[in-house]
Formats: sequence, structure tokens, C-alpha cells
Amino acid sequence: MRHWHGFGHGHGLSGWGIGVMAIGLFLVAAVLVLAAIALFRYVSRSPRPVPPGGPAAAVPGGPKAWAPGPTPEQVLAERFARGEIDAEEYRLRLDTLRSANGPGG
Repeated sequence: MRHWHGFGHGHGLSGWGIGVMAIGLFLVAAVLVLAAIALFRYVSRSPRPVPPGGPAAAVPGGPKAWAPGPTPEQVLAERFARGEIDAEEYRLRLDTLRSANGPGG
């Protein structure tokens, strides 16, 4: 049987050994608690919707992470420039986009 109290053997846990063991136990417990908190925060994160003005709209004066996408007229002009649609279809669709009712009405 081991004698941790060290009576008569000259080895065992002295005052410093108990103190170092207590500090080590505290550090291990702190690391485990911090790891559990980090894991909980990572798992509970939900995707946040991006506001209409982009991520910069959420924080006034914040840096812009994404540029807004092209307008429908720009997309139409790109399709015309690539030759996907002819001039007549381009004008018809452009007039529809610019009309008061828009493309849906």
C-alpha cells in the first residue's frame, strides 16, 4: 500500500506538491469549461440573413464585404453583348423593365 502522506519514507506530497496539484487541477478545469463554452457557441450559431443593402448595411460605417449584384438592366445588356439575345428582344425586354408596371405587370 502506498503512503501518500510520506510518514517515514521521505517521499510524498508536501505542501508544494499539493499546491502545484491544485493549480494544475484548476487549469485543466478552466480549459474544459472554456472548450465547452466554445463548442456550445459554435453549435448554436444560426445563419443570419443578409440585409438588403449587404452586410455593410447592418453596421453603419462598416466595411463592405460584398458588392451589390448587377441590376436587371445590366444583366440584360450583358446578355445582348454576348449575343444571347438580338436587338429587338433586347429593346422589348428593356422597355418592359423600364415600364411603370415592371416585368410582372
